[in-house]
Amino acid sequence: MKVVSYYLAINGATMPNPKDFTWGNQDIDGKTTRNANGTMTRDRITSKVKLTLSWPPLSVAECKTILQAITGEFFQCTYLDAQEGGMVTKTFYVGDRTTPAYSWNDNLNKYTWSGLSCDFVEQ
Repeated sequence: MKVVSYYLAINGATMPNPKDFTWGNQDIDGKTTRNANGTMTRDRITSKVKLTLSWPPLSVAECKTILQAITGEFFQCTYLDAQEGGMVTKTFYVGDRTTPAYSWNDNLNKYTWSGLSCDFVEQ
């Protein structure tokens, strides 16, 4: 039996595992209207993938690694694609990025960010 490894990589670098990973597919329409009979007419141009990601508490270094990896206008992301049924690499851009204020972690004896959330949208 073949063992498949699932991971998230940005520009070839493996990232910390996200806590939540939601795959979505969005249709991009040109002109969409209803005719006189109320029937929808649609000009679907394409479909694009949207990944909604959130990470658990991260060290300062882990948060920095992720944020610096997605600073470019576009980036390559390798991920498990629901529609393809396996790992794929596509070009994405990032939406808003949020990370709640950091706090002291007594167990780690250092500061951590409370998490990180963002959306990756296919180019």
